[in-house]
Amino acid sequence: MQKQQKIRIKLKSYNHKLMVNSCNRIIDTLSQTDAQIVGPIYLPTKRKIYCVLRSPHVDKDSREHFELRIHNRMLDIYTISSQTIDSLMKLNIPAGVDIEVKL
Repeated sequence: MQKQQKIRIKLKSYNHKLMVNSCNRIIDTLSQTDAQIVGPIYLPTKRKIYCVLRSPHVDKDSREHFELRIHNRMLDIYTISSQTIDSLMKLNIPAGVDIEVKL
């Protein structure tokens, strides 16, 4: 049996609106090349919480909390053609989205 090829795209971003726009843009371009797309699969959102003292000295009880949320999505692409790979390479994604592509 022959192993089926697939491309796995993982997206990470601090801004969920940029993430949704870039996922939609990827899906639109790949649907034009007749590729079979699975996703976007929502992966768990990671939270980083930072605790900072409000004053430089004395008031240790007064603190401020800041939070960073990292949104993750995953797309799997089956039935790959050379046109599919070319359209992925030409795709323009916003600067706030990190993309990781695996074959």
